[in-house]
Amino acid sequence: MNNKKYNLITILGPTASGKTSVAAKVASVLGGEIISADSRQVYRGMNLGTGKDYADYIVDGKAVPYHLIDIVDAGYEYNVFEYQKDFLGVFADISEREKLPVMCGGSGLYLEAILKNYKLIRVPVNEPLRENLADKTLDELTDILKTHKNYLHNQTDIENPKRAIRAIEIEEYYLTHPEIDTGMPDIRSLVVGIKFDLISRRKHITNRLKDRLKDRMLDEVQLLLDSGLTPEQLTYYGLEYKYMTQYLTGHYTYQEMFDGLNVAIHQFAKRQMTWFRRMEKQGIEIHWLNGYMPMSEKVEKILEWYSGK
Repeated sequence: MNNKKYNLITILGPTASGKTSVAAKVASVLGGEIISADSRQVYRGMNLGTGKDYADYIVDGKAVPYHLIDIVDAGYEYNVFEYQKDFLGVFADISEREKLPVMCGGSGLYLEAILKNYKLIRVPVNEPLRENLADKTLDELTDILKTHKNYLHNQTDIENPKRAIRAIEIEEYYLTHPEIDTGMPDIRSLVVGIKFDLISRRKHITNRLKDRLKDRMLDEVQLLLDSGLTPEQLTYYGLEYKYMTQYLTGHYTYQEMFDGLNVAIHQFAKRQMTWFRRMEKQGIEIHWLNGYMPMSEKVEKILEWYSGK
């Protein structure tokens, strides 16, 4: 189904909201393909801990194609710059084949890098500029940033002088290199969010954690350690990998690991929702769906929004 208003559908939501199954169903109905927006599902061998529910990509007995999952080895530190570049390649390929790209995930920075058209290029350090700005206050640096057209694509630019100087450095680089084209196409996305009430969300998270531990998620982490990854490398990936590594290396009891991880995932989901609300305040319209709605109703509603009815 071609659509002049939208050339992308985004399905987002906090962890354990069931967004992947919704995205896969929508992609199946519209002849689309999934582009993951999950900062940890890019890693091979990190399956249960990152929530790769491969079965969700089978809809009515047919596999829905997915992209940007299992693309780098565990141990590598993938970043948002690489994600944007990889997304654009996949987005162009899917679009050229006249299929509909459906972005699905909960990693706010990755989602924003696409939806807000971030310019993410490797800008070199400008030492003379840094020296010139070194003695300026944060307020003065903020005023300098305000003179630039692309001022403040996110508020972290002015969290501290170091970040503000880097933001000015980037904007100055764009000014002196007008030939730079970051290759961002005109992305027009329908953005749909899946959410549950707080009590339900907590219940889903805890139950899913128990299920994954029964599915031998600890064995997955042990295999990664046995493959040569250090505890420090695994801890870098946070949440499941941090707590389970601490358990496997004798720093936590099983109960300490479970309780700590359970709380950490709840806190993570809360931060995700806070990020999504901030996206809305900054101008991204998110059409929210209640997670308890039957799948058929969710899809019907998304198709209505997509077709403009």
